Amino acid sequence: MTQQLDHFKQTSDGQSYAGDHLLIEFWGAKNLTNVDTIREALEAGATAAGATILHSHYHRFGDGGGVSGVTVLSESHISIHTWPERSYAAIDVFMCGDCDPKDCLPELEKRLHPEQVDVQLFLRGCDRTDAKILEVA
Repeated sequence: MTQQLDHFKQTSDGQSYAGDHLLIEFWGAKNLTNVDTIREALEAGATAAGATILHSHYHRFGDGGGVSGVTVLSESHISIHTWPERSYAAIDVFMCGDCDPKDCLPELEKRLHPEQVDVQLFLRGCDRTDAKILEVA
């Protein structure tokens, strides 16, 4: 596949689109107040997906509070918001180019230990309405 300068991707049937956007929900997760573990999880996930890390910023909200953070990538971003009181994390992974955001999942799961994982894949910038939302196992 020839990569264009805009780093758009192509579906198997040749449809051009901006990138893969995963919306990930972790239920029954652990380590949701630990900024270092969360940063490590997202940065390791980005690296596993083949992304280039530009900058990371993470913030913990008081004692026992959740963490919000983002790792900015050359290929877009990976972000998280946690609710430790509910053992829940919302993770957002958007990547263009040759990166595959699904490759982030094992690194995230290894560090945050979710009991249940729900993932939706959106093809951003795609003209085909039937290709916009796909469930990921």
